[in-house]
Amino acid sequence: MSLTEQILHPLLASAAARPAVTHYDDAAGSRIELSVATLANWAAKTANWLVEEFDVEAGDEVTVALPAHWQTAGVLLGAWWCGAHVVGPDTSARVAFVGPDADRGEAEAVAVVALDPLGRGLGGAVPDGALDYLSEARVAGDEFSPLVPVPGDTPALLGATVDEVLRRARESATASGIGQGDRVLSTREWTLPGGVIDALLAPLTAGAHVVQVTSADPGRLAAHRDAERTTVDLS
Repeated sequence: MSLTEQILHPLLASAAARPAVTHYDDAAGSRIELSVATLANWAAKTANWLVEEFDVEAGDEVTVALPAHWQTAGVLLGAWWCGAHVVGPDTSARVAFVGPDADRGEAEAVAVVALDPLGRGLGGAVPDGALDYLSEARVAGDEFSPLVPVPGDTPALLGATVDEVLRRARESATASGIGQGDRVLSTREWTLPGGVIDALLAPLTAGAHVVQVTSADPGRLAAHRDAERTTVDLS
């Protein structure tokens, strides 16, 4: 079973409507909240798009060179849902997900993620030879079912297998004192692999709610803690 299925299926079964990821961008002054169901929907759209447009199969490399952001969560979970091996930017991956101003690298295809707080695409600003991820994936299917199960020994994150990443995420949650129902405030970057495992996957595997703050204003963190009633702090 894929990493995404093992993380999302229990959450969907128990509390699909509850928040999964809340993303603050203090520089933009934005707050976006995704329920478990909405996060799963974006992940399914991403997985369907990768399979239908790029024939991504289990073990195929997909670059994710993106900051901590609610759209990044959908990209990562979508890539893992179809069995992709998430790697850094210095490889010739099948597809590379990059921000609007990032180096496009050597991937076969480049998907530019607009990182717009409200989920708007690039509009007419798509670089030559690239694709607008939000506009393209938005029309993909809302549900995803792998054609074949993703084995636990499939590479998932910089060489670590599905089973290894899941184990590390659970161990990280335990070490950080994250449990089911916690609300986890984090200002950590989602670096590969540690940042993604500790600040995104660990809370989700524990059944917790991720409150991610980017471009964090230290003077506003206390207000975020109060507003979101956070119980664990990873900042």
